[in-house]
Amino acid sequence: MQMKTYLFFLAVSFSQISSAQDSLYLKDSLTVEKAIATALQNNYDIILSRNDSAVAALDYAYRDYAFLPRVNANTGYLLNHNAQNITLADGTKRNRNGIKASNLNASVGLNWVVFDGFKMFVTREKAEEFLRLGSLLTRRQVNNTVADVIKNYYNIVRQKQQLKTIIEQMSINEDRYKLAKYRLDIGVGVKPDVLQAQIDLNAQKAAQLNQLTLIEQLKQNLNHLMNVRADTRYEVSDSIPIQLNLTLGEIVESLEETNTELQVTRKNIDLAGLAVKERKAERFPTVALASAYNFTRANNNSVVNPTQPLFSQNRGLNYGISASIPIFNGLNTRRLIQQAELSVNYQKSLYENQKSLITTDLYNAFKTFDLQKQSLVLEESNIDLVKENLFIARERYRLAATTFLELREAQRSLEEAYNRLITARYNMKVAETEIQRLRGAFVQ
Repeated sequence: MQMKTYLFFLAVSFSQISSAQDSLYLKDSLTVEKAIATALQNNYDIILSRNDSAVAALDYAYRDYAFLPRVNANTGYLLNHNAQNITLADGTKRNRNGIKASNLNASVGLNWVVFDGFKMFVTREKAEEFLRLGSLLTRRQVNNTVADVIKNYYNIVRQKQQLKTIIEQMSINEDRYKLAKYRLDIGVGVKPDVLQAQIDLNAQKAAQLNQLTLIEQLKQNLNHLMNVRADTRYEVSDSIPIQLNLTLGEIVESLEETNTELQVTRKNIDLAGLAVKERKAERFPTVALASAYNFTRANNNSVVNPTQPLFSQNRGLNYGISASIPIFNGLNTRRLIQQAELSVNYQKSLYENQKSLITTDLYNAFKTFDLQKQSLVLEESNIDLVKENLFIARERYRLAATTFLELREAQRSLEEAYNRLITARYNMKVAETEIQRLRGAFVQ
């Protein structure tokens, strides 16, 4: 009965101190879902990734224009004001001052490449692949950002739970201080016990301040991820939910199709293959149709040479076909093809390496998840034992049946048990989040 009364006293004291502490914060509640939604809307990394994807989408919209001809217009108008002195072969001299002339020219030219070794088809296909790559890069960034938000959010929850543990320890320290002082007052205690209790209480107060600072720093990190004002205030939840129905075999089996990092690497392999096709197209002739309409007009107010016209005008249409046939360029095309093929092999090796690393990370995350789950079960059952041990130590100290050090050690055991319990639950959440990130679950 006494133990239940003591535990009730601890719970009430803890609740009162927690309520006083909560009053320091604004009452606006921020759920993890709201934090994720805000980050998806405002996060700078996602915005930049979407911008890159928009550029790829713009290129894709113009993909068919690679097949169209190029049409250019040119025009010019030139005025001359000259003086000429000419001596002919028969010795005749002719001088003219203030010779004015004007020249007008205009042309519209068309150049249409009708065959370039199918390079234009590869260009169109590359635009499509870059569009898909841009989408995958955005998905990857979204997936990573959501994971970062979840880890940061629940780290705040973890530190908040740690703060409540510190406050509970302060309550126990205050009770221990009162017991030590009472024993000293009635002549059965010693002053060092009172002093040590006061020192421990002060240490807990310092730990409380440090914990408050850490929570504020983590909130600033979360504000950065959400891209909101630094002075935004809110309160997070009190618990860390865990998803227990994770199956390793199912996730590993579908990893290549769901992991965003592997999807991006596979797309880079496809793009490297298209680069090889582009280089091989340079071995083929380039055939183009050309046409132009030209107009020129020259107007002179006077001439020195009588055979020179005062006025002339030409206009007309010309057209034809041209072919550029590569014969020998110092084997440069061969070198570029080999480089492109090496890039394909590099991307394939990179894919296999990424697959191995991601699979290893996934197995490690599952192993951490299972071990922390076992630790969590153990620590949850251990908490009641430690609390009972602290109650017994307190009563024995009150009855002068044990030492101050035994009571202090029992209190420290409770503190460590709480720390292990909170850490185990948070580590499980981190492992679960990492599994979901590797799985690509945040963008499915």
